[in-house]
Amino acid sequence: MAENRINATLSPADREAVLKAVATIKEKLPFLIDLSKDERIALPKLGDKSRAFVVKALEVATQNPDILPRYFDVDEMRRDVELFEALYPIVLSLSQLQALIDDTCLAAGSEAYVAALTVYNYAKVSGNTQGLDAALDELGRRFARKTKKPEAPAP
Repeated sequence: MAENRINATLSPADREAVLKAVATIKEKLPFLIDLSKDERIALPKLGDKSRAFVVKALEVATQNPDILPRYFDVDEMRRDVELFEALYPIVLSLSQLQALIDDTCLAAGSEAYVAALTVYNYAKVSGNTQGLDAALDELGRRFARKTKKPEAPAP
């Protein structure tokens, strides 16, 4: 069998506690929005290189509100900057956690699948003598291929 990289369990109580913690996070962030793929692409992005620019622009806007059009809301800009700065460390922390959970889930699933393949292969070898025909038929459905319909010749 392949290398066993993960050897852990997650009790139902711990799983529920984690899901409850996620629900609490969602509860504490009721203003979160869901952007479409196109909206995400269209939006200008504020990354590390632009953070100082945004902070300086807010400073300029705060100290010189008369240079801006009347409709420009400096307080709204300040709230957006403050929200970004508050959310950014949360995004980093949750992104790291998401990557760890994804990797662990992938490894556990991979190990389970490799083990299942081992069981299936040994069952195929022993199936005739051990009365495993029904189980082998059920396991073998995973690998059943659908026959392709022959394409009709072009007129």
